[in-house]
Amino acid sequence: MTDRIAEAEAALRAGRLEEAIALTEAHLTDEPGAPLRIYQNFTSLLYRRGKYEQGAQWCRAGLETYPRDTDLWNVLGVCLRRLGQFDEALEALNAGLKIRPKDEGLLQNKGNILNDLRDGPGAVAIFSRLVRNAPANADLQRALGRGHWRAEEFDKAEMRLRLATRLKPDLIDAWLDLSALVAEARSADEAVAILEDALKVQPIPRLMEAKAVAIRRGQKLRQAEAYLKEVLETYPDEAWAHYQLGGVISDFDRPRANIHLRRAVELNPEDLDYRMALVECLVRSRHGNEAAHLDDAYAELKAANAIGTLSGPAQLKVASEVLSRVADFAGLDEVCDFVETGRLWAEQGRHTALLSQLSRVKTPEDRDELIHQHRIWGEFVQERVKRYPLRRPTAPRPDNGKIRIGIMSSDLRMHPVAYFSLPLFENIPRDRFEVYCYSYYQGQEDSLQKKITDLVDVFRWNQEISDFDAAQMICDDQLDMLIELGGSTHMNKLNVMAWKAAPLQASWLGYPHSSGLDTIDHLILDPYLVPPRPELLVERPLLMPSSWIAMGELAFPERTMAAEPPVVTNGYVTFGTANNPYKYSRAMVAEWAKVTAAVPNSRFMFVRPEGGTAAFRDNISAIFEAEGVSRDRLRFEAVRGAHMPFYNEMDISLDTFPQTGGTTTCESLWMGVPVVTLVGQALFERLSCSILGNAGLHDLCTGDLEAFRNTAVQLAGDVERLRKLRRELRQTLKASRLGQTKLFAADFYKMLEAAVANHRRAAHAPAPESLEQAI
Repeated sequence: MTDRIAEAEAALRAGRLEEAIALTEAHLTDEPGAPLRIYQNFTSLLYRRGKYEQGAQWCRAGLETYPRDTDLWNVLGVCLRRLGQFDEALEALNAGLKIRPKDEGLLQNKGNILNDLRDGPGAVAIFSRLVRNAPANADLQRALGRGHWRAEEFDKAEMRLRLATRLKPDLIDAWLDLSALVAEARSADEAVAILEDALKVQPIPRLMEAKAVAIRRGQKLRQAEAYLKEVLETYPDEAWAHYQLGGVISDFDRPRANIHLRRAVELNPEDLDYRMALVECLVRSRHGNEAAHLDDAYAELKAANAIGTLSGPAQLKVASEVLSRVADFAGLDEVCDFVETGRLWAEQGRHTALLSQLSRVKTPEDRDELIHQHRIWGEFVQERVKRYPLRRPTAPRPDNGKIRIGIMSSDLRMHPVAYFSLPLFENIPRDRFEVYCYSYYQGQEDSLQKKITDLVDVFRWNQEISDFDAAQMICDDQLDMLIELGGSTHMNKLNVMAWKAAPLQASWLGYPHSSGLDTIDHLILDPYLVPPRPELLVERPLLMPSSWIAMGELAFPERTMAAEPPVVTNGYVTFGTANNPYKYSRAMVAEWAKVTAAVPNSRFMFVRPEGGTAAFRDNISAIFEAEGVSRDRLRFEAVRGAHMPFYNEMDISLDTFPQTGGTTTCESLWMGVPVVTLVGQALFERLSCSILGNAGLHDLCTGDLEAFRNTAVQLAGDVERLRKLRRELRQTLKASRLGQTKLFAADFYKMLEAAVANHRRAAHAPAPESLEQAI
């Protein structure tokens, strides 16, 4: 034994790990032909201490001298597995198995990697062989159960996992696997029961957290809250309990959620998941000082980046939300790649994140890629729901001569979706239609939700219901047609549409893109909205004759409007926007700046709560300054919900693009402020075009950037037209299809009636008898 190895062993015994490693590395560098046992002991040490890259490096070095040592191939394989390099790990283990085909350690590690790769049949083949030799080995039974799970052989998987828990009741991973399997195959309630059995054997925090997660996944948020509060009474300093409680209550009590998530971070500041959960809650906090919450979210995001690399789909989604809101476009591009990140979100079922992709579309190829990403998500969800078929009614509902329509949205309350859909509820043709509503809103009932409840035939409001149970509830109501209004926006349940709970399904209003589900038959649009290329929709368009929306009195009351545009008094033009920054991009803001620069002494006003943050102001100002617009020509009004009066101080709204405004475009026109928009190919690029077209302002719909700039500049120079629009635009809207709510409702129900009739005819049409007949 050399002096350095002896020194290394002494350092290790004294707890000086880094010194021991450095000494051993120096020895092996100088003497690569050192005895095999030094390589074996050293690489095993590196693996046990979590130094997987170094472990793999020295395994390879040892194998250059001892290429037939299966222990080194085995440690190399497990190090590479920990690094996520599964293909290389399999190559290493297979190399060892060529030397010793029956080595159980090599076989077990290979089987584990196959389970990681979700190669169920491959894992089952290996672990079945190992279990035959050691049927009482609980770890092998668990691994075999995981293989059957990956192969979607749920009964076999459950049998093996239950056996593992009996053989070794303190094998926590077996209990966790069993509960997760049962939650996936049957129900969250059964998973909770399994975890309660496990807690009787081992009352440890890891199982307590799993129980809280299982309750939460069953959508029983109040039950999860009560359980976690009980845990915290006994264990007040358990970071995981604060983390889970913050996540559970965030939808209905953000102030308290922020307190618990901050406490989790204080208790475990190095945990990236805890910190990103706090970031998410802060960026969505609307109470108190919203700008301060956003500043905190941005600061915590920077702290998270200092801890480690953001990689998971949830973390990337939260990061993109924060970076978009503070207009940190460089940071956004660094964190989120349009194709790679978008596909990751889709593959992991993160439909909500895809909304942020719309503003990042630049080319025709990007539009096609966005459709592809939505289809990836749709296929993912549709494949999952096949495991849980609905119980279909065995007999039709009694025929009362009426069409039964379902409207599903958690925004049937004081929310823009409800404002635009209210005319439908106020003008139901009760001799021909029944209307059922479905909401999963987590907050308290407000006056508008109560009004809609009174207007419709049935209003089912379920705050704690799983996607499957929601789909089953709708299926049991035996609708003729189900229309979802929310997409995957907050608290909505787009996944429910994958079960095809109604024979005919459609999307309308809430999400400006195809969802990606083949089970949604139609997207309700108007002629302005239909993309020129059919490939840019997954669903078939179901067309309203003129406008797909109407501006009801609740959303657009007779609020005070300035008699003259501000240019008359100020002597300069004020451009502006109230659009959400998730629709912004660096290139788009630069175009706004170019327009402002082209109109001497003009100003630009941002009416957004983000304007209260220094980061947003600085990032936006830098883009304007690069185009020759000084910071003192910018105005930031940090308001939420009280923005309408600021249109009295705005002459012209410049629309966002490629994703245009919708509600904001209507609000601007209602206050007499014209909107200049850029019309693109996809649905989300045509929303303002529909509104402006129905209002008779076709000339404000432009087809390219040059026309966008020229139109805005020319309008800024036409003060008389601005004065005329200020005086007449509201009355023009009232007289247009946008303002005729009763006619809109009549057209809408007539459209639904035709769609249901066509579907019934198609369903009862005889099947073609031959290919010629089919043609």
